[in-house]
Amino acid sequence: MSADFRYVTDWPSIPADQADAIRAFWRSEGALSDEAQMTERVKQVVLHALDADGSVAGVCTAIASTPQPLGQPMYFWRCFVGARWRSTPLVMSLLKRSCTLLEEHAAANDWPCIGVLLELENARFRDKGRMATWWNPRFTYIGRSARGLDLRVHYFKGARLKPSA
Repeated sequence: MSADFRYVTDWPSIPADQADAIRAFWRSEGALSDEAQMTERVKQVVLHALDADGSVAGVCTAIASTPQPLGQPMYFWRCFVGARWRSTPLVMSLLKRSCTLLEEHAAANDWPCIGVLLELENARFRDKGRMATWWNPRFTYIGRSARGLDLRVHYFKGARLKPSA
């Protein structure tokens, strides 16, 4: 099993052929099956990885939101990696690349979001990273989500807090 991936940057819009490949990937991996949900989620794709055969191996999405209790706009980040690649460094590579891309986009657009919010659904990934702060990229533990999952935040350098609404 080769770990050579090609990363395709989709942010902030995705070509139709790539969107179709990602939908097919989600269907085949059992991640998403509802067409309306896939149509909405594909608009949020930041980047995806292709394996050596050119098949989609993992997909990252982000959506701007203002989570409580933070009260500041963040990119809520999700990642789905195919079963074949879950025990590889692909997730961390996608996370690092996503953070860089989202920060570049935020800097170029007057900081619509001040960072990335990560809700850890993957128990194995969560258990390996029990430190209060991760360093590359820097994510800090901030508590638990309403679903009881660990929450971590990565703040962008240069971003400024937004006035309270």
